[in-house]
Amino acid sequence: MLRSTKARHRLTTALAVFGLLTTGAAVQATTAATAAHAATPHRVLFDNAHAETAGNADWIISTSQPDPLGQDSSPSVETDWTGALSSWGVALQKTGDYSLKTLPSGSSLSYGGSSSTDLSNFDTLVLPEPNTLFTTAEKTAIMNFVKNGGGLFMISDHTGADRNNDGADAVKILNDLMTNNSVDSTDPFGFSIDSLNIASGYPAAISDSTDPVLHGSFGTVTKSLIANGTTATLKPSDNSSVKGLVYRSGYSGTTGAFFLTSTFGSGRVAFWGDSSPIDDGTGQSGNTLYDGWNDSGATNAALALNATAWLAGGGGSTGGGGGGTGTCTAAQLLGNTGFEAGATTWSASSGVITNSTSESPRTGSYYAWLDGYGSAHTDTLSQSVTIPSGCTSATFSFYLHIDTAETTTSTAYDTLKVQVLNSSGTVLGTPATYSNLNAGSGYTQRSVNLASYAGQTVTLKFTGTEGSSLQTSFVIDDTALDVS
Repeated sequence: MLRSTKARHRLTTALAVFGLLTTGAAVQATTAATAAHAATPHRVLFDNAHAETAGNADWIISTSQPDPLGQDSSPSVETDWTGALSSWGVALQKTGDYSLKTLPSGSSLSYGGSSSTDLSNFDTLVLPEPNTLFTTAEKTAIMNFVKNGGGLFMISDHTGADRNNDGADAVKILNDLMTNNSVDSTDPFGFSIDSLNIASGYPAAISDSTDPVLHGSFGTVTKSLIANGTTATLKPSDNSSVKGLVYRSGYSGTTGAFFLTSTFGSGRVAFWGDSSPIDDGTGQSGNTLYDGWNDSGATNAALALNATAWLAGGGGSTGGGGGGTGTCTAAQLLGNTGFEAGATTWSASSGVITNSTSESPRTGSYYAWLDGYGSAHTDTLSQSVTIPSGCTSATFSFYLHIDTAETTTSTAYDTLKVQVLNSSGTVLGTPATYSNLNAGSGYTQRSVNLASYAGQTVTLKFTGTEGSSLQTSFVIDDTALDVS
């Protein structure tokens, strides 16, 4: 059916939500709508063993520790869990893709031990403005965790933010981790944190449409917030993978990086120069908190959530602690498989995820509609996923309906490509291509074999390309990625 009469055909809830993803508040709203599904969870440990609640800080996802589900097993809003990071935690929990824990006060970070909070049980470690120095053993544990495939999220604050008055602020503590450890003290991540106190600003994201942190399943990052924070100096000669993503106004290249990513060994690293962007303004009584998470001038929620997803994907299903054991649990890995949560989890062109009555879903109310304009047009639909290394079977399936105004029986004027991309956006393969020649009534289930990508974090992408005349609509519903 030709779309020209309805232009951007759906101006109802799902499109409105998709358009709002440019604000942090909307990211919270859309992730709240995401349906839980059967998947191999990304395991994230938030640190609270290093004075993360000293002074007015309240950098916890919940007062129930180690398991936030003890406070509310099915949170729907940020106040269902108590802590200034509850918005972050609840947003992840509601996707159904994450298993979250907190390392309680009085504990120590370890790697390779028997504790339930040992780093060997997690894919990602979040250090939200630590305020006490890590011990020698803890630094060894952290560095080996990352080296072996774990994700490390380091969040600093400005110089002098010594909330417990022990002589060490987050700048000193995180720099000490990188320069004074037994694993690699030769600038392993390729950056150092600056001794600065920058009062205010809205650092802007670089232009890179392929970066999974800036353009991830939780939205597009445009700006962040700095409210008494710092930056980092990049040293690509020490680690060529270091990359500045968000920069203080007037800075670029190797100086003034407010948010950056890097790698070390088989693992991934992210750094943020201020704790203000992760503060959701709610927490334990007696603390003075500010809502940076939902700041209307920034996209802090998208940045935090996309970065968490990227870091968690770096370790595969077994994480940094798994040691590459190659285990595989039979599961379905995709989120929002039938698009019923609207434009969440998937990244899509405007209007692709829709509940328009001009085409029909296979089940439910929503579906994905690529092309159908009768003019030169390209639509995309994608989702990033980690295929566990031990899985010998990985089948990506979806139901596809194609209708067309083309009359040829020999020429593919309009095409739909199924592609697999790596985290840098490079196309690794195109396992299937459909066209106007495959048009027919109703939905047909299609499937492709992705077993060769086991052990990798990849993006599954549909690209619909329409010629200059005569519409072809590619309509998709009920997706799945089944592994075993």
